[in-house]
Amino acid sequence: MGIFDKLLGGKGKANKERLDVSARFRLDRHAFTGTMSKFHVAQEIGTNKLFGIKFLDDEKTAYFNSRFKGLNKPNEGEIALQIHHPHIVETYEYGMTTKGEQYILMEYINGPGLDVSIRKRDASLFPDRMKLIREMAESIQSVHDHGFIHRDVCPRNFICYKDFTWLKLIDFGLTVPNERPYKMPGNRTGTPQYMAPEIVRRRETNQKLDVFSFGVTVYRFLTFEHPWRSTDTTGQAALAHDTSKVTPILEHRPDLNQKLAKAIHKCIEPDVNNRMDSCKKFLTAIRQVKSETE
Repeated sequence: MGIFDKLLGGKGKANKERLDVSARFRLDRHAFTGTMSKFHVAQEIGTNKLFGIKFLDDEKTAYFNSRFKGLNKPNEGEIALQIHHPHIVETYEYGMTTKGEQYILMEYINGPGLDVSIRKRDASLFPDRMKLIREMAESIQSVHDHGFIHRDVCPRNFICYKDFTWLKLIDFGLTVPNERPYKMPGNRTGTPQYMAPEIVRRRETNQKLDVFSFGVTVYRFLTFEHPWRSTDTTGQAALAHDTSKVTPILEHRPDLNQKLAKAIHKCIEPDVNNRMDSCKKFLTAIRQVKSETE
């Protein structure tokens, strides 16, 4: 039975048998390299259906998981299989290949990462940015509702459809359960320019760290600038997130809807106690906002 037949049942699974990749798929020669993995477009032989297949870097994955020794942390595939939402990439299967590689088989989206589109600094690419902002918030809220913390919300981890009318959240490589042992100080992971101060300062964390990263992502999406006046992209950049003042978003976009601007700033509050409680609360705050400039 091919993977297409399995998808008709709508259920993903752990593959207990080792996958012979070349016997089942034709891989695109070009690999996209991530922090802890390589990604290929895979065409299933027999059905010609396209999928995304992710091969995990064993050394980097083991190093990350070693931070949670003794906690029986679910792996990336196990986590991804549990989370279903229209704006989250669908995972179909995970396991080991015949070559001993960990793999995750997922939905293929033929479109660019939001980061690529932002770097073009072209607002005309996006027919309705408010729609995409709501989709981002909904996807993160779904991760939280399923009992997890994503820990790497950033433009790179949102994939857009080619017409920029729809997007999906990807990559659960740094995702952990929303349970106290996983939220203790010390797990300093994420993309520096989007890290919440509590991660940088090695404090206890919660799901609000994703709210912070989401706020920074939306700020960039609407202005093409970062909230802090820095061009640093190293780990040092995150040190400014509770020591430097945020540039008011209205300085970059004086035409922006003020309710939207206020909600974004509430998301990027450095003090977690003053931060927006959730992406659900963010969606409530912008419920009456019909367009970014209205």
